[in-house]
Amino acid sequence: MTEPRNILITGASGFIGSFIVEEALRQGYTVWAGVRSSSSRQYLSDPRIHFAELDLSDVTHLCEQFKKLNQETGGGGWDYVIHAAGATKARRRSDFFRVNTEGTKNLVTALRQCNMTPKLFVFTSSLSVMGKNTHADMPHPNTSYGESKLMAEQFLATTKDFPYVILRPTGVYGPRERDYALMAQSIRRHVDFSVGFRHQDITFIYVRDFVSAIFRCVDIAASGNTKNIVEKAYFLTDGQVYTSRDFSLLLQQAMHVRHVLRIRCPLFLLWTICALSGTIARWLGRTTTLNLDKYHILAQRDWTCDTLPAQRDLAFHPEWSLARGVEETYAL
Repeated sequence: MTEPRNILITGASGFIGSFIVEEALRQGYTVWAGVRSSSSRQYLSDPRIHFAELDLSDVTHLCEQFKKLNQETGGGGWDYVIHAAGATKARRRSDFFRVNTEGTKNLVTALRQCNMTPKLFVFTSSLSVMGKNTHADMPHPNTSYGESKLMAEQFLATTKDFPYVILRPTGVYGPRERDYALMAQSIRRHVDFSVGFRHQDITFIYVRDFVSAIFRCVDIAASGNTKNIVEKAYFLTDGQVYTSRDFSLLLQQAMHVRHVLRIRCPLFLLWTICALSGTIARWLGRTTTLNLDKYHILAQRDWTCDTLPAQRDLAFHPEWSLARGVEETYAL
């Protein structure tokens, strides 16, 4: 890279965002980490990082913040914006839309109003926007999370003269991730918990491969050849299909756990557990991993999708198999 290029990464303190920051630094970008004032900076200790405390809940306030930050970038704004901020669990359904939908709208609106439209805006969406039929032509989400992400996508589709690309990863795992870590904790306690009795096809993508796909988009934009990717959405997995048993076996191997008690939970019981857990969490003013949104995710039997467009347009070829990724993430 011959000269510094500015990149803004929202959700920089999160699981995926922190890895995006690390890769951007490795590639020599001038990195602006978009965080909340209350965000942990545990994984953002590199002195090269510039911090941008952003309020995505209010366009007016965001514009004021952008005007100040624009001066700090030298007046050129950000060449690329990676929007990784979002809520994957929430106390109320409305919270998903406030953060994932309205937050995205406010960010894009503020960038446009401040004449800071980047060369490319990468939106990290989710396979969850598709709902039960992941191979359908049209998305039909069956979770509040998926709906909120889809509404953000639909907003982008109505925004003129704003170059964006949408990435829809399947389940992203890796170091610092918490939901899959719960399954690892269960395996450490010699319990293998699965749900439903019908066959389930699941897919994964290692966090470093997902980050690689993001920077494939950025590299294409840097080359000036964005016409093949702008205004498109791409599904991302490691290219393989697994069962929950495959995942648990790899966890056992990585953590050297020899014997486990296998418990298969009927879907009706899982629904009851998730409904009660979600209700209690709302009463206590907390979020919980087990809620009705999570029920629909765990109950879904098909999480496969078509990754050929990403291979064709982005030259995306994942390097991390599930076995290798689990070994790096959970090995003792």
